[in-house]
Amino acid sequence: MPSGQKFVIADDHPLFRGALKQAIAGLADVGSIIEAGDFESAKAAVAGNEDLDLVLLDLSMPGASGLSGLISLRGIHPTVPVVIVSAYDDAETIRRALELGASGFISKSASMDDIRSAIETVLAGGVAAPSDLDLGVEQDPEISALIKRLQSLTPQQTRVLGMLAEGLLNKQIAYELNVSEATIKAHVSAVLQKLGVDSRTQAVILLGKIGGDALSAA
Repeated sequence: MPSGQKFVIADDHPLFRGALKQAIAGLADVGSIIEAGDFESAKAAVAGNEDLDLVLLDLSMPGASGLSGLISLRGIHPTVPVVIVSAYDDAETIRRALELGASGFISKSASMDDIRSAIETVLAGGVAAPSDLDLGVEQDPEISALIKRLQSLTPQQTRVLGMLAEGLLNKQIAYELNVSEATIKAHVSAVLQKLGVDSRTQAVILLGKIGGDALSAA
């Protein structure tokens, strides 16, 4: 029998990680809590733990550019629920996060009870978003089209895209994923085709539009 549920808390502020740990500690059946203070550590924690039950991810931490961090983690471990925890809690950011596969969104201004309640909702298989906010619809047709294209990627293609965004070469990605370079070339070609771009650079620029723009504008 597994000994409790396993969580990853990815946030670069130790005080806020502590608050999230406190919220989780109030849940039933808590096993282990892995903390990550930067995105590299978060990726390692998600990649190294197949049996995760939940990831709490800050949108703006060292090594991650907004929603592109969510996209990368979803590629690494497609089945684990990821809840975004952010001070950028406008309707646009929340809606985009949910459309890109987040299982929930918690504002950093939420109370301890609200944080715990949101976590419980997601652990029970639901989606947690602020109930008092109308998320509306995407107003930017370019972003809307981009989200649909990103949604069409397979988990492995999503992971490859995340690695392209980090500047890794095909042979480095092949080594990381333990597959042949030819396989990675095929994945890259498929990613470029689905995103409607001609080069890796254009793909990374496109990902940046969903990554940091929402935050820099907030």
